[in-house]
Amino acid sequence: MPFLQRDDATIYYEEHGTGFPVLALAPGGMRSAGSFWEKMPWNPVKELAASYWVITMDQRNAGLSTARVTGAEGWPTYTADQLALLDHLGVDRCHVVGMCIGGPFILGLLRAAPQRIAHAVALQPIGLADNREAFREMFADWVAEQTPKHPEATQQTWEMYWSAMYGGQDVLFSVPESFLPTVTTPLLVLRGNDQFHPSDASRLLASSVPGAQLVEQWKDGEHLVVATATIAEFLAAFHDEVLR
Repeated sequence: MPFLQRDDATIYYEEHGTGFPVLALAPGGMRSAGSFWEKMPWNPVKELAASYWVITMDQRNAGLSTARVTGAEGWPTYTADQLALLDHLGVDRCHVVGMCIGGPFILGLLRAAPQRIAHAVALQPIGLADNREAFREMFADWVAEQTPKHPEATQQTWEMYWSAMYGGQDVLFSVPESFLPTVTTPLLVLRGNDQFHPSDASRLLASSVPGAQLVEQWKDGEHLVVATATIAEFLAAFHDEVLR
């Protein structure tokens, strides 16, 4: 099985198809792992691997990936893992698609290394909207699973981790709202509509990033068919521009 070893983390990843690379950042909250895509209405491996080199990964301490817990973790830690994987695979530039927690992951990449991202697709990004307790419970459930595996981590360590990830006031967690108007990467947003993925977060993202597109309905029936075509066309537009 393919793993990337970096510092104190062992990151599991998979590769599907060939062509221009697409980094697919899975849903699942703190349990974000490539296998979660199989349960989603839209699956990048299924929809894109015939035309692209689709790269999935398990985030640290999710799925088959592991890492020491220090309390110094935060959104930049995950961005560093993602960039390290691209470096490991020799990927200089790629598309990135992300669902759920993948939304803030995308924004972290756009802030840290915008030149490496061609087009970005954020499906129902998580966001803060009178729902912090739900995120607290989600994080606590993950900690309960992880605690037996991490004798090095104290309660204070986990609290520091929580605070860095979900304790701030930024609606999209990984970046401040003031960053959004500076984004120049073409962005497609598929709206969320539930407690963890509030519609307001999707609309804030789409309305604040210059030129961003918003798909209001996409999860089932004809809406899903249209959304699947929209994503394909959005990603293909980059290659059309390059060939001109």
